[in-house]
Amino acid sequence: MTDHVTLSMGAGGKQTAELITNVFKKNLTNRFFTADDAAVLPQPDGQIAMSTDGFIVSPAFFPGGNVGELSVCGTVNDLTCMGAKPLYLTCSFVLEEGYPISSLEKIVSSMAETATKCGVSIVAGDTKVAGKGQVDGCFITTAGVGEVVDGVSTSGAFARPGDAVIVTGDVGRHGCAILLSRAEYGIEADVASDCAPLWNPMSEVFGKVPEVHVVRDATRGGVGTVLYEIAHESSVGIKLSREKVPVQSEVQGVCDMLGLDPLYLACEGRMVIIAPAQKADEIISVLKSHDDTAGACVIGEVTDEKPDHVIVETVIGTETYLPEPGNELLPRIC
Repeated sequence: MTDHVTLSMGAGGKQTAELITNVFKKNLTNRFFTADDAAVLPQPDGQIAMSTDGFIVSPAFFPGGNVGELSVCGTVNDLTCMGAKPLYLTCSFVLEEGYPISSLEKIVSSMAETATKCGVSIVAGDTKVAGKGQVDGCFITTAGVGEVVDGVSTSGAFARPGDAVIVTGDVGRHGCAILLSRAEYGIEADVASDCAPLWNPMSEVFGKVPEVHVVRDATRGGVGTVLYEIAHESSVGIKLSREKVPVQSEVQGVCDMLGLDPLYLACEGRMVIIAPAQKADEIISVLKSHDDTAGACVIGEVTDEKPDHVIVETVIGTETYLPEPGNELLPRIC
């Protein structure tokens, strides 16, 4: 097999088979992984959740992760938000002619490692090769199926006045890491993506506090966008304390220089949880016992005042509206 992706590797013949065997099967083999046209899988006992997502991040390798790890985390976390244990993933690759096989293998290896971490099986996939310049290196689409935990029912429409607003860690790191890795602004800062699959800590939360109302993955658009989505869906107001929002000092410094708000920078390992206030301490205790959510904290509350709006209490004690997101959010991460 050559050192770079060739058009013949997407033609379905010998070269395609070699690519599948030497890269995908080598890294992704598990008891459900199939060479047939579709995987045949055990049927879950309860309700299932299903999600799909595309990943075209540039650059494909960034501090704290790569597009392969991201593709598993993104779909696993989407299922997790619905209270669903991730069971199976499929993955579809669109590769640019000439893409280094060594880079592809690193990406697929990261996918396998991340899938193992959260107990999900990658069961089937597809590979296409596009001509030079038609795609930017490597695009991945993943689809996932999960089994909803008994007694858990989450939705953006379930937030209630008096609920606590929790984040699972510091915000804005992924968007900042991508921005810096593009070297467009000449800024140097030690910022790594927060990319992580969060089923393990959240499964424990669901087990101890099944009455969680809302869980949202704060990816593109960040925590601010998620909060506005919830406010609209539930017809409630949300009040935040700016002082309580955790932001890494390096991220805050970059935001100050560029006029960005970390609440609107993407996260890839952070969730917004809305739950009854009397359960907040128990949820925080669970989350702090896991490395990927050790920075969890309460940042605000749901109110019946000013429905459809997010209000921020500033560090000097005044209140202001968090501007509602619109147009292009920067930096664009996909």
